[in-house]
Parts: sequence; structure tokens; C-alpha cells
Amino acid sequence: MIRNTKQLLQVIIPLILSCSLSVGQGVYRDTLKITIQEADRIFIAKNLQLLAQKYNVDATKALIIQARLYPNPEISFEQGAYNPQTKKWFEQDFTNGEQAYQLSQMIILSRKIKKQTNIAETNYKLAEDNLSDLLRTLKLALHSNFYNIYFLQQTAKVYDEEIRSFKMIVAAYNQVKGKGYVSEADIVLVQAQLYSLQNEYLTLIDNINDLQSQTRLLLQVPATNYLLPSIDPKVVRTDPQSASLNSLLDSAYLNRTDLQIAKDNLLLSKQTYTLQKALAIPDFTAGVAIDRHGSYVTNFNAVNIGIAIPIFNRNQGNIKNARILMDYNNTELQLTKKVLDEQVVRGFQKAIDADKLYKEIDPAFSSNFDTLANEMLKNYMKRIVNLLNFLTFYDSYKQNSVQLNSILFNKVNALENLNYLTGTSFFNK
Repeated sequence: MIRNTKQLLQVIIPLILSCSLSVGQGVYRDTLKITIQEADRIFIAKNLQLLAQKYNVDATKALIIQARLYPNPEISFEQGAYNPQTKKWFEQDFTNGEQAYQLSQMIILSRKIKKQTNIAETNYKLAEDNLSDLLRTLKLALHSNFYNIYFLQQTAKVYDEEIRSFKMIVAAYNQVKGKGYVSEADIVLVQAQLYSLQNEYLTLIDNINDLQSQTRLLLQVPATNYLLPSIDPKVVRTDPQSASLNSLLDSAYLNRTDLQIAKDNLLLSKQTYTLQKALAIPDFTAGVAIDRHGSYVTNFNAVNIGIAIPIFNRNQGNIKNARILMDYNNTELQLTKKVLDEQVVRGFQKAIDADKLYKEIDPAFSSNFDTLANEMLKNYMKRIVNLLNFLTFYDSYKQNSVQLNSILFNKVNALENLNYLTGTSFFNK
């Protein structure tokens, strides 16, 4: 039971006002303050997954050069090894020595080189689209982590203030313990609340640090950097309905890289089918030959043409396989379009719902916590409010702050998701 309110206030209030609890950063040595625009620039320049995929694109481009090349001509030389009449090895003289020469060139029919080049070019475009899709996916992860870290850090500040206050209350109570200013039950309740807050705070900090780790990997910044995201306040005020559903769908059909990949795969299967049909037509080989003594006349010369007869192998299996893959990729393209429609419409609805909830927030809710906390503490010490109401106030404020930051994050993240689903930066530019 409190016997001397004024004396107890004189002990507690200075302690609370003079102390603060900082967010422990553990092994972090440097703080990196960063905006979303700066994060994007670092990400594009340094992300190793993007760099690796760029090398893959360059490697695929080199295959276009290879596909355009014609087969090399072949030349052969034949030398007699042993002449049983003259008993000589590798005889070179004009009278008795035997040499034969042959030059041949494969002639490619049915425009197979052109068809191979078309396939190589489509594979190159497919690699570029895969790079763009990887960029789109990683950018969503980066932006989502960025905003999540920011709003979780805002929540951590609320925990920081509450833990600071409760620590100082417990410290002050311990100073007057046994003097009749406060009951043992009150001390136990305040300590229990403090321990609960500290446990929740630890979970929150672990979550922030996990997101920090993921984001540092995306940005390729040192592991000892602690990221402090900075956002433009207008981001949370952006209205998702500033863009129409039709414009979002049109943009998605034009810019969604997964849709482009599905189109590329269908085109590739069509080109492969065309090539496989062309491969059923055999190429022929043409050449010239000179033989010094190995034929019916000296210095025999001839031209030759050779071609395979397509009786057994007419490339039937590969043609059938290519035709089935063409049907498969066409089905995949239609499915991708259906999924795209559903995703954009559902993403737009989520953004509208998140914006509606955001607009229902009372602007006066985020009033200064220090003032509220100090007034509530003074009222508690004056016995205007009891301990239960005092603890309830702090718990309610904490829960409301957590929910507020969650609502703000969900609103911003819904807009980022729309950017991802449409392949265009409509929002949060």
C-alpha cells in the first residue's frame, strides 16, 4: 500500500526520465541508413544471383554464333604403306608411289542452319526473360524486407520505451522495498509484465535480425552492417485505386516476365518441331578426289556425292516429341494467363482492403508516448488509477502500436505486391 505518494514520485520519475534502453545491436559495428531507392541501386549493382544470371545470358548469346556456323570441309590424304613389287615402304616417286587426295563438303538442306539459329535466338531471349523474372522476384523480396524491417523497428521502439519504464519502476520499487510505500504484490505484477515484455522484445529483435541478414545478402553489404531503412511518409498514403484494374491487367500482360517465359517456351517448341521435321530430310556430301595409281588409270580424278536414304530413320520419334511439347507449352501459356488474371484481380482487392483499413486509423492515436506514459504513471502513483488499469494501459498501447505498424506494413506491402504482379512500378516509386 502506498503511504507517501509524493516521496515515491520523487524516487521514480527522475529515474524514468533519465534512463533509456537502446536496441542492442550485438556484433553490428556499422549502421547503414538507407532509402528504398539507394537499396535498389546497390541491389542492381552487387547482387550475386543477378550477376550469375547475367553471365548465363552472355553464355547463351554466344550459342547464336555457333548455331550460324556451317560444317567444315573435310580433306583426306592416303599414302601407300608398302610396295611388294619394289620392296619399299612409303614410296614417293611418281612411277611407283601411291597417293590419293579427297576433299568433301557437307551441304545442309531444308534451311537447317536458319532453323538452328532461330532456336538459339529464342534461347537467348528466354535467358534474358529469366534474368528479368529473377530481378522481379528478388526485388519484391528486397522491398518487402525493407519495409518490414522499418515497421518492425518502429514497433521495437514502443517495446523499448515500455521496457525502459518498467525497468525503472522495478528499480525504484526495489529502493523503497520494505518501507511500506508499495506492496510486494505490486512489485511481482510489474516484474511479471517486464519479463513478458522482454521475452516478446527478444522475439521481435530476432525477427528483425533475420530480415536484416536476408536483406544484407540481397544487397551484398558487410554482415556487420545494421540497416536503418528510411521511408517517404507519402508511401503509406498512396491510394491503390489511383490505377484502374484494366491498366493493371494491361501492364501485366505486357510486362509480366513469367508470361513472356511461357510465350518463349511455346515459340521454342514450335521452332524445335520445325527443325525436327527438317532433320528428317538428309543432307548430302559433295567432294572431289584424285588417286595417282590406285584406280584403272593413272592420276584418276573424280567428283562424288553421298546422301543417306531415309528408309528406317525418318526422325519420327523426335518429331512426335516436339509436337507433344508444343501442345504442352501452349497449355502452360493458357494456364499462365488465367493465373495472371486471378493474381492481379486478387492483389488489387487486397491492396484496396489494406488501404481501407489504413484509412480507418485514428490520426490522434500516434500521440506522444512519453507524455501518455508519464501522465499514466503519475496518475497511478496518485492512486487515481490502480495497478491493473496502469498495466492494462501499457499492454493496450503496446498491442495497438504493434497492430498499427502491422497495418501500415500490410498496406505498403500490398502495393509492392501489385508492382510485382503487374511487372510495373505503379506504386512506391
